[in-house]
Amino acid sequence: MATGKSEARKAATAYFRTARPFPALVTLLGLVYFVWVVFWPQSVPYQSLGPLGPFTQYLVDHHHTLLHNGYWLAWLIHVGESLYAMALCKSRGITSGRAQLLWFLQTFLFGIASFSILIAFGPKR
Repeated sequence: MATGKSEARKAATAYFRTARPFPALVTLLGLVYFVWVVFWPQSVPYQSLGPLGPFTQYLVDHHHTLLHNGYWLAWLIHVGESLYAMALCKSRGITSGRAQLLWFLQTFLFGIASFSILIAFGPKR
């Protein structure tokens, strides 16, 4: 039975799960849309975006500085989540460098869609 526990412990040191596709896609599309609206607002087809179009047009026309600052804040939050994911990996016993790198990159790109999986991971040191 000791072998089973050591295998489970070894598996926990390299634990990694990919983010669920739908939340990851929503996050990624949101970030891409944010980039498009902040840096190339003249090329956005507002009239083709349904209710999101007029709202986005209003934000671009009246609150572009807020959008620009919000864009950088979103990336800052993703960096913070990624760094915290690294600390969480260590506290949860995930010591594999490859697994830690994957958690960092996935959390940087997909944010909470990835980070919530790591938070839910059980083993704690």
